[in-house]
Amino acid sequence: MDLRSNLEHVQRRIAAAVERAGRKPSDVTLVAVTKVFPAEVILESYELGLRDFGENYLQEFEGKYEQVRNLAGARFHLIGHLQSNKARRAAELFGAIQTVDSEKLARRLDEVGKPLDVMLEVKLSPEEAKHGVDPAALPALIETVKRCANLRLHGLMTMPPWSDDAEQSRPYFQRLRELAAQHGLRHLSMGMSHDLEVAIEEGATHVRVGTALFGKRKRLIETA
Repeated sequence: MDLRSNLEHVQRRIAAAVERAGRKPSDVTLVAVTKVFPAEVILESYELGLRDFGENYLQEFEGKYEQVRNLAGARFHLIGHLQSNKARRAAELFGAIQTVDSEKLARRLDEVGKPLDVMLEVKLSPEEAKHGVDPAALPALIETVKRCANLRLHGLMTMPPWSDDAEQSRPYFQRLRELAAQHGLRHLSMGMSHDLEVAIEEGATHVRVGTALFGKRKRLIETA
């Protein structure tokens, strides 16, 4: 893996998409998805200038935390599903939770007493395996989060159905953008290695990129 070359390639892709969309490069945050990869990969990425890292599994990140906790300016985002009974530990480990999908989870996170940036995961895909709040229940969840003194609501997140054709993601990204606009939310976490350009064209402020940076994962075992 030549991480430096991969990062430069991803940055060029982002820059080109931003230019096509008439946006500024500073509008888009690259979140490097380091799930399944060891802490050494985070450290190498940090040395190359990356500061935002996405992890899917709470228990897996616990094993890396001691090695990366003191990286100045590094920001760790939980981008995988979070059960409410694990909210306390998640709040201790992460600075941002992108997958808040219920009022119960929001209240549990708030009770920890630590300031957290949160996004609300919206389920726009019909796939059973996908998590997220139903769009119809989004207003109530937004109001609950806004009443939580320790939660800072930044925006919305979604995961469209997988397809090799990036254009298949566009309707889901458009819908998320519309929902964010309806509720006055600025940030949109959407788009991954294969469809980040489409996501940026549709307003993404955070793109979650793993494979294009680190290569295909050799194993994927959910540990939390």
